[in-house]
Amino acid sequence: MTNQATKSIKAIILSAGQGRRLLPLTENTPKCLLPVSDKPVLAWQIDALLAVGINDITIITGFQVALIEALLQQRYTNHSKIKILFNPFYEVADNLASCWIARAEMNGDFLLLNGDTVIESALLSKVLNSEPAPITLSVDDKDIYDADDMKVQLDTDRWVRQVSKIVPPHQVNAESIGLIYFREQGAHTFRNAVEEALRHPAELKSWYLSIIDRLAKQHLVSSCSIKGFRWCEIDFIEDLARAGIIFSE
Repeated sequence: MTNQATKSIKAIILSAGQGRRLLPLTENTPKCLLPVSDKPVLAWQIDALLAVGINDITIITGFQVALIEALLQQRYTNHSKIKILFNPFYEVADNLASCWIARAEMNGDFLLLNGDTVIESALLSKVLNSEPAPITLSVDDKDIYDADDMKVQLDTDRWVRQVSKIVPPHQVNAESIGLIYFREQGAHTFRNAVEEALRHPAELKSWYLSIIDRLAKQHLVSSCSIKGFRWCEIDFIEDLARAGIIFSE
């Protein structure tokens, strides 16, 4: 995919949370600003996006927003299309609310990234060049999945059947890495589903993947295997060390 073709693709990064499982490191620093090989997680993400020609980037912030603003001022002052949307509900809501805050940006093809997943640009290229589908879930596979993994069951044709932390072990084929590509109809459908879901107060505590799981039942979600590419999700302190090894440049 040429840079010209990616010009119209947006990226939305969900970085509102504090990351309490990483305390005391996140006492005053949001998880997305923790350093991996001397570079903040968020900077790894932005640099990877810019490298594949995506420069329209919206970051959903919450905890310690001023520190994220400072990073953008310091590193990306020449990039006018990198902006912040503040989620005032970050303390009481989960990432579905961050998607709701960003819904106006979902008006065309876009990538949705979890704010705690460090990725390389080659991985993004693989996803952007994946087989066309309304929604494409980036997945990896391994021998054993733990309770915290976002598990995925796939059809024989690699379409997603279900995605959640509680997929029974015998049905698990892969894990979601926290990167989703929405094209045309998929973007529109997801945006509408987010708006509909948050009419119900109970959904404030939901993850956006509960919606992806629902849309998978309508045969709208394909998968793209990124096996062999570099990525690391950072939930616990030991993940930071692992990411540092994977991304030592």
